[in-house]
Amino acid sequence: MAAAPDIRSRRQWAGIYGRGIAMGIAEVVPGVSGGTIAFVTGIYDELIHTLASFRPASLRLLTNPTGFWQAHNLSFLLALGLGMLTGVALFAHLLSLALEHARPVVWAFFLGVISLSVYLLGRDRSRRGLLLYLPIGLVLGVIMGTLDTSTIDARPWMFFLGGAVAVAAWLLPAVSGSFILLALGLYEGVLAALVEVDLPIIAMLLGGCLTGLLCFANFLSWLMRHHREGLLSLLTGFMAGSLLRLWPWANAEGALFTPAGYQQQLAADPLLVWVIVSFLAGTGVIWWLSRLK
Repeated sequence: MAAAPDIRSRRQWAGIYGRGIAMGIAEVVPGVSGGTIAFVTGIYDELIHTLASFRPASLRLLTNPTGFWQAHNLSFLLALGLGMLTGVALFAHLLSLALEHARPVVWAFFLGVISLSVYLLGRDRSRRGLLLYLPIGLVLGVIMGTLDTSTIDARPWMFFLGGAVAVAAWLLPAVSGSFILLALGLYEGVLAALVEVDLPIIAMLLGGCLTGLLCFANFLSWLMRHHREGLLSLLTGFMAGSLLRLWPWANAEGALFTPAGYQQQLAADPLLVWVIVSFLAGTGVIWWLSRLK
């Protein structure tokens, strides 16, 4: 069962809600993981162990609602979940517009977020863990970042499956659930469903997410207890390898350019000054969030 008590100050609950907002925003963007935000802000272990507390034995507590609520740390999950819903609701449409009109600036912000997160995640790892596992994660991250992510004609059941796989990725501090959706060709359909409030698609997605949570959380909790250093070293490398995916000056097929090449090939303003400002803002935000520990 989850170890964290429900007793927190109003300011601490506001901090949990704020972390949820940041995680919701992160999950809207391919290449950025809500799990990364949870890790650098110090709530990752509580989140994983809370989710892992749901198991068949939990059914016996349903006759005691207060006991069920406390045993599964539901106040924490409620505050975090409401924050995530707020982040998605407020920023899904805004990010959709920003990606359409100022794509390099958006990617630069999240490039800053992930760049500093790589440092924060990797600085506490053992040298042995980094030497053994970081190169493997780096290669996997580069491969994932170069996958063909062309959109497919998705059927409703595919959103259920995509949600289950994406939420498993969301639980890891490095792997972006929205990037998994992008790799599966479902990202644009999900983003459109969120913007247009397409309830059947959203319901299928949430059903898949719930299924993925129940299936994966216990396994991840076990990995974090028994193979923490190896897993986090692997994920540090994975996150570093996935930075290519967030390069600001890229075309729809994923080809990378210099600012001058971007302007020449795509006949678009590279927005160099704004990209630099946005990158620094991204590092600043993740530094500030890490201070919430």
